[in-house]
Amino acid sequence: MVTSTMTSDQNAVVVVMVPLPLQGHLNQLLHFTRLISAHNIPVHFVSTTAHGGKARLRLEGWNPNIVSNIFFHEYNIQPFESPPPNPNSNTKFPAHLYPICEAATNLRRPVASLLRKLVPTTRRLVVIHDSLMGSVVQDFVCFPNAETYTFHSVSAFSIALYTSENVREEIKKLMKPQTLTKDLVSFEGCFTSEFKKFIATQHEYTKLNSGRIYNTCKVLEQPILDLLEIDAQSRKRCVPAHDLPISLFDQHEKDKSNKTLNSNKLLWALGPFNPLDVKRSKLEKSSCLKWLDKQASNSVIFVSFGTTTSFTQEQINEIAIGLEESHQKFVWVVRDADEGRVSREIKLPDGYERRVKDRGLVVRKWAPQLEILSHRSIGGFMSHCGWNSCIESLSMGVPIAAWPIHSDQPNNAVLVTEVLKVGLLVTEWCQREQVVAAASVENVVRRLMCSKEGEEVRKRAAAMGCRVRNSACNGGLSQIELESFIAHITRN
Repeated sequence: MVTSTMTSDQNAVVVVMVPLPLQGHLNQLLHFTRLISAHNIPVHFVSTTAHGGKARLRLEGWNPNIVSNIFFHEYNIQPFESPPPNPNSNTKFPAHLYPICEAATNLRRPVASLLRKLVPTTRRLVVIHDSLMGSVVQDFVCFPNAETYTFHSVSAFSIALYTSENVREEIKKLMKPQTLTKDLVSFEGCFTSEFKKFIATQHEYTKLNSGRIYNTCKVLEQPILDLLEIDAQSRKRCVPAHDLPISLFDQHEKDKSNKTLNSNKLLWALGPFNPLDVKRSKLEKSSCLKWLDKQASNSVIFVSFGTTTSFTQEQINEIAIGLEESHQKFVWVVRDADEGRVSREIKLPDGYERRVKDRGLVVRKWAPQLEILSHRSIGGFMSHCGWNSCIESLSMGVPIAAWPIHSDQPNNAVLVTEVLKVGLLVTEWCQREQVVAAASVENVVRRLMCSKEGEEVRKRAAAMGCRVRNSACNGGLSQIELESFIAHITRN
C-alpha cells in the first residue's frame, strides 16, 4: 500500500529508506528521514503494512504524516508464524522475532519495483538500508544511477567489536585492563545460532554499498569511529561485482552489472537522529507526563526495558520489590515484548500499586520514552541498553542503570559504564542466567539516585548531554557531518 502519491517532478536526488521492521530499527530511520527531508530531498520510507503504521503512531517529537516530501510505502508480506515471547528461555534473545526478520526479506520484490519506478525521476537514487535488510535492496545493482548506504542500528563500539578483529585489538589498547572481560569480545549468549546466521548473510551485502551510517556522534564515540575509518583505509582495494558470491544477486543481475565496488568505505556518524528539543503534542494528556510535572527535578528514575524484553514472573517480582524498597520515586513501564500474538498479563505483587502510589507510577501501555527522558524530573534511566534507548538517554543528559539482556546490549552497557562513565551496571553479563535479586535492584537505584557516586555520574551525563546537543547545532560536529553526507549524495 502506498500512503502518499509520488512526485512526478525530476529530482536531483531521491532517497529510499529501508528499515528492518522492528520498533527500535524503524524508530531510528524514521527520525533520520526527518533530517534528510529537511534538506528538500524526497524520502520514500518502506515498511510492512503491519509495522509501519504502528511505528509512526509511536513516533515522538514530530509528525511524519504532514511532511510533504516524505512518502510511505507499506507492503503486505507472506503470512508467518508469530509465537509469543518466551520469558523462560535460557537465551534471552527474542527468538520470537526471528520469523518477522526472515519474512521481511520478501520485501525484495516490491522494493525492486519501487526502485524501478523511481530511477527515471532522479539523477541519483540513494538507498539507505538497515544492515539486516541487505538482501532486500540488492537489485539496486541493475540501475546505473543507484547507490546504497548501510545503516547500523547499533553503536560504533558494538559493530567494531563484532565485525573487525583488528579494530577489536585496538580497542583493547584504549581501555583499562579490568574492563576487558571475555564477555566484551565473545558475544556469548547475545544471539541464537539461527540469528547469527541471518546477520552473517545480510552483512554479506554490505560489500555492495557506498558507505556506512551510524546513529552516533563523535562526541560519544570519536576514538572508535577513527579506528573504523583506519580499518577501512587498511582494506583499500577494488572488487569487481562479478567476484562477489553469486548468492548476492541473481545471475541475470550479475550479467547486467559491471559496477566496481570500492572497499574503502565512507563512514558518517550522523546522530543523534531523535529530536533534541522535545515538545509535547499528541501525548500532552499522557498520565505519566502529568504525574512527572508534579515531581522535583532529577528525583525520578525511569524504568523501561524496550520492546523486545520479556521477564519471568519471578524477575518482575524482584524488580517490583527492589523499586519499592529503594524508597525512590519511579516510573516503571510494565509490558511484555512486542510481536507476540498472545498478550501475557504481567502481575505485580498484591497491593503493589496501592502501596507505591505516592512515589511510583506503573505504566502498562506504550510510554512516550523520549518525552519522559527529556522531562526535568527524570534523574536516571534503568534500561536494557538497546542503542535507541542509549542514544536518547545520553542526548538528554540522563545517566543509565545498565541491565543488558541480549544482542548488542552487553557491549553498549560497557560503553556507557566503563568507557563514557555515565552509568552504573545493574548486573554483570556473566550472571545473565541468574535472577537479579530485589536487593541488587534497590542498591543500584539508591546509588544512582541518592549517593555521591550517583551525583558524579549524573554530572558527567548532563555535561555529555550538553555536548551532544551542541554537536547538532550549526557549526557542531554532528551538523558538519550531516552536511558532509548531504553534499556527498547530492554531488554532481
